[in-house]
Amino acid sequence: MQREQTDVLVIGAGPAGTVAGAIVNKAGYKVRVVEKMKFPRFVIGESLLPRCMEALEEAGLLECVLKMGFQRKTGAKFVRNGVVCDYSFADQFTDGWDHAYQVTRADFDQALADGLEAQGVPIEYETTVTAIRFNEDGSSVTTVTDNNGNEKQIEAKFIIDGSGYGRVIPRLFGLDKPSNLAPRKALFVHIKDVNRQMDDEPDRITVIVHKPDVWVWVIPFATGITSVGFVGDPAFFEKYTGTPEEQMRAVIADEPYIAERMKGVEFLWEPKILQSWSSTTEKFFGNGFVLTGNVTEFLDPVFSSGVTLATVSSQIAGKLVVRHLKGEAVDWDKEYTEVMMQGVNTFRSYVMGWYDTTLHTIFFAKDQNPDIKKMICSVLAGYVWDTDNPYVKEHNTALHKLAKTIRLRDSIEYINNGFKDKV
Repeated sequence: MQREQTDVLVIGAGPAGTVAGAIVNKAGYKVRVVEKMKFPRFVIGESLLPRCMEALEEAGLLECVLKMGFQRKTGAKFVRNGVVCDYSFADQFTDGWDHAYQVTRADFDQALADGLEAQGVPIEYETTVTAIRFNEDGSSVTTVTDNNGNEKQIEAKFIIDGSGYGRVIPRLFGLDKPSNLAPRKALFVHIKDVNRQMDDEPDRITVIVHKPDVWVWVIPFATGITSVGFVGDPAFFEKYTGTPEEQMRAVIADEPYIAERMKGVEFLWEPKILQSWSSTTEKFFGNGFVLTGNVTEFLDPVFSSGVTLATVSSQIAGKLVVRHLKGEAVDWDKEYTEVMMQGVNTFRSYVMGWYDTTLHTIFFAKDQNPDIKKMICSVLAGYVWDTDNPYVKEHNTALHKLAKTIRLRDSIEYINNGFKDKV
């Protein structure tokens, strides 16, 4: 069997794999990437956050993204019963990027992969990892098979697994474990948004509260195409029958905020379904490997955290791998797992706060405190590692305390207004 050698083998050519591969390559180490799919390929996760732009910049991949002319994204808009809550990234608490982009992922991922190859890193597409053997010193031998059935082995000093939903190392070595988040379902499509002028804010994502535990994303692209998706408990969708297109048109018709704008619009493909996506793993690293991106943990699409966690985890992991290859001691628990869990757990608190309606109370409150709003905005911008921000550092309690205060204030106001009416 043919055998090849490299310093670092990267599994997956998505945002996680390309960022990690670029950072290691820039340090002067030999990198090669294997990718199971043929690019370009469709994947969800189309709304980026400002924090991930920093990772792309450090990896030297920002220019290839900017050349694509993607839709600039300056914030997020939340809507419930016609009431709007706006967040502008320019108003955030944390110093950082004040914008990101809304991207068609097939084009975005292809741009990153092409950018990595332009840096001299080879990518082998339609190549599947079938086995990995780790040696005591952390080196490894990986068996891969191409789309013609040809097998070969790749010797590497280290492996970075950025395989996303493929979860290569967790599945091969039994590291998968269930997430503590409830299973949910998404029904989504791309439309020709001919009526965008009815709600023309293409520079932000719109998140609509359809029901307390069901929400809608509306992500406009620069091309005049818009991504629309409904997310909720799988039971919510059971009342909608027929083909996926008939179901999608029915749920759109049931949401007043977009029903008229999207009535009868052209669907660019049959609506797709994504279900029970939340997952995690027992550990983020081992002797000779590190997991990055969605391989570590994927939470929920509501705050567009997926690409940010993918790129930032790879940014951190790539630099740690370089140090490891140089012979430096790396405390993977402290310098990687603990750091990543800070970000993951912050996002998790906000995801859970969204579905239990704690965040609904905060987002749609009257007379919001502008300083607190800036702190929450930083989380929505992806700065979930800034522990100078109380709404990051105390993410597991701060939101509930704030919501409780708002509810108490509203109750007192309601009682006082009732008393005035009687007087």
